[in-house]
Amino acid sequence: MPGLGWKAKGSRLAGRQNGRQRDASPGPVPEFMNLLRILPLIAIAAAPVLGAETDIAATAVNALGLDLHRQLAASGGNTCLSPYSIQISLAMAYAGASGTTRDEMARVLHYPDDEAVLDASLAALNDRLAAMQVRSERLATQDNEEDEAQSAYTFHLANRLYGQKGFEFRPEFVALLGTRFRALPEALDFARDPEMAAAQINDWVTAQTHNRILDLVAPGDFGPDARIMLVSALYLKASWSGAFDRVATKRRPFYVSDQTPVDVPTLHKQHYFGYRRLPGFSAVTLPYRGGALQFLVLVPDAKDGLTAVEANLTQESLREFASLPARDVDLYLPKFKLQPAAVQLSAALELLGMKTAFDRPRGSADFDRMAPQRAANGYLYISAVFHKTFIAIDESGTEAAAASSIALMTFGVSAERPTPPIVVRVDRPFFYAIQDVSSGACLFMGRVVDPR
Repeated sequence: MPGLGWKAKGSRLAGRQNGRQRDASPGPVPEFMNLLRILPLIAIAAAPVLGAETDIAATAVNALGLDLHRQLAASGGNTCLSPYSIQISLAMAYAGASGTTRDEMARVLHYPDDEAVLDASLAALNDRLAAMQVRSERLATQDNEEDEAQSAYTFHLANRLYGQKGFEFRPEFVALLGTRFRALPEALDFARDPEMAAAQINDWVTAQTHNRILDLVAPGDFGPDARIMLVSALYLKASWSGAFDRVATKRRPFYVSDQTPVDVPTLHKQHYFGYRRLPGFSAVTLPYRGGALQFLVLVPDAKDGLTAVEANLTQESLREFASLPARDVDLYLPKFKLQPAAVQLSAALELLGMKTAFDRPRGSADFDRMAPQRAANGYLYISAVFHKTFIAIDESGTEAAAASSIALMTFGVSAERPTPPIVVRVDRPFFYAIQDVSSGACLFMGRVVDPR
């Protein structure tokens, strides 16, 4: 998902439309390059939050994901988004917001009033996923055959703060992004060399996502007032806990419409999967090797029933699906690969109620915690929120990647053994998600209407 784009607007600071007084004092605020020297010292002292619950963070991730999924699904086609990547990139922007802008963002991002509890929960979820990353990197370095079999599990997440050279950011903001989100800062010259800035950001995103997310941003995304780009990248490659037999993969009918089936390559396996029958649909979960993550599929009873299923989904139900009882399931699942074009989420976020962050109405954006609002700086507002994803499902497992960017500018489980096994044919449009089993947080979610 492309980053958040920020602009700095003019020098209309004293008489803003909301009447708030801006920081006119020329206090000592280090410029961006000096902050690069401060951050490592602060980051060394940072410690992970121990014993904190991930519930609040998982709720925020899933609730925002569903809000955006429903808007994207209105187009009627295949969709893929990373609720976690989007939430983290917006959380980084939220860390610099103040006043009404901060209040609106909190509502849209589904944050509680108690910010200390929110911070602890976000840190706990980030630490949990970071531990998964460390484990995957450790497994990849092992030599013996048993550990090599595990090394197919690859999980990587990274955040980055790109700032305009010479622009005065608050050191507390840069330090906070470094400690809470592990977002290292890097100075670029958006104004004078947008081609180089875009190339450096795209190269970083491509490297973090193993060449799956290309060209997240373009030089035209940076106007002369561009000041900061917040970027979050996520990559996953995980094997099923038990691979599907390639010999069992055959072309089988899939109802792209409720009347006309098309033949698509379809995986087949009888196994103990998580399963629950619910009014109007069935839920099935496929564990990945190691048990930390799983693939969730919601199959409507009616061939045209996906929209109704999506309409009734809640963040609570998504978390409940993280712990379905194991049942003997005879599963048919289509192979698919989705790589949609980058989507612009600004309009969707505005519809959800995040308006002043985009400077609606003019003069209302308030990111004072990010940079002092004074004549030399102008004031910051979000100019764009981009998101780009990739996902592929086959016999061995799943590969998925996402990148999000925000541009700112100035102006255990009990098993039952039914006989015969439950047959689940995923032969119609369906909803899917990749979940962290412990928290229920969705790293990816979307819909498959046509797997071809």
